[in-house]
Amino acid sequence: MDIVRTPEDRFRRLPNYPFKPNYLEVGSGLRMHYVDEGDTSSTHTVLMLHGEPTWSYLYRFMIPICAAAGHRVIAPDLVGFGKSDKPADIDDYSYGGHFEWLRAFVLELDLRNIVLVCQDWGSLLGLRLAVALDDRFSGIVLSNGFLPTGQQSIPLAFKAWRTFARFSPWFPISRIVEAGTFKKLSAGERLAYDAPFPSGRYKAGTRAFPRLVPTEPDLPDAQENARVWSQLEQWHKPFITAFTNGDPIMRGGDRYFQERVPGCQNMPHRTLTGGHFVQEDSPFEFAQTANELIRLL
Repeated sequence: MDIVRTPEDRFRRLPNYPFKPNYLEVGSGLRMHYVDEGDTSSTHTVLMLHGEPTWSYLYRFMIPICAAAGHRVIAPDLVGFGKSDKPADIDDYSYGGHFEWLRAFVLELDLRNIVLVCQDWGSLLGLRLAVALDDRFSGIVLSNGFLPTGQQSIPLAFKAWRTFARFSPWFPISRIVEAGTFKKLSAGERLAYDAPFPSGRYKAGTRAFPRLVPTEPDLPDAQENARVWSQLEQWHKPFITAFTNGDPIMRGGDRYFQERVPGCQNMPHRTLTGGHFVQEDSPFEFAQTANELIRLL
């Protein structure tokens, strides 16, 4: 496996990202980076999982809010993103591979009493992880995410995005992020989202994710997700949805979870203001939702 590692000087002086770097090997010589803030002896650990094409920088406003409430906060960069190592061949990425890297991460750190906070691909991976390691998870807060089984209709906006990610010679990370928000990113924020990717050789992971979404029911990952759904339909631990009002792909998906997951019953679900990247548009409200769930435990 050909692995590239973003030079550390690309991450100097990023706005609102003062966090100490931490690293962990998750197999095959791959090193994952993660933020670890707050009280390490806290009863609960908030695990914040990013999606496509972002990294832990996405949670920069939320991490201090949950840490200030007395919780330990872990925010990893998925393999291929942020400060984590990046296989340079797009074929080195798979849904199952990402899941195994993330499971190794949680087990190696021996995380317990986890409250999952997830969005986008953070949900495709995190919901699987919560079911697979059920005894380590206490609750879930989900925004703008899903767990596809290939049986749902695919929005045209996603089909267009998948085609763009696969074929466009121009793949501007920060502009993609900004297109998914209501706000305008500052020059420093755009620099931060572009920082992990000095050249196209570093972007294989970002281009891989859209084509890894299981959109046909006979695909192995679609079948695995259907099995996970059967477990989620028996999930009675607290599960709060906090979708936004302006996501063209995910909007309305919260009702699907509320109707099928028992843990969603009588929970303080909310609709937040923003586009796809809720962490940019409503970070305080999203973080407070996680703190509110922990108060219910």
